[in-house]
Amino acid sequence: MFLSREDFTFTIGYDGPRAVVDGQAKRRCGSLSAGKLAERGLFRAAWSSAVYSENMAEKQLVLDIYNKAAGTSYKAENPPDRLFGVFPVDVRRAIVL
Repeated sequence: MFLSREDFTFTIGYDGPRAVVDGQAKRRCGSLSAGKLAERGLFRAAWSSAVYSENMAEKQLVLDIYNKAAGTSYKAENPPDRLFGVFPVDVRRAIVL
């Protein structure tokens, strides 16, 4: 993965070979951990951060917070990638809006 953690975390879509990044959210919350993002209710960003880190404990923490808020029972072994629309992709450039 060629994007920075912050760019990947706040990617809102793709324009060809470039990630489109929410610059305002990145500036406001880019330094927060996946757990802190989840505590603020920014679940897609939290999951993106955890996917980027490839840390199972961080993924499980995000899922625990999400499951409690949503009344679901996702587990790290059966991740909600499709729910959040987050998949690791090889992108070399970002457009920050």
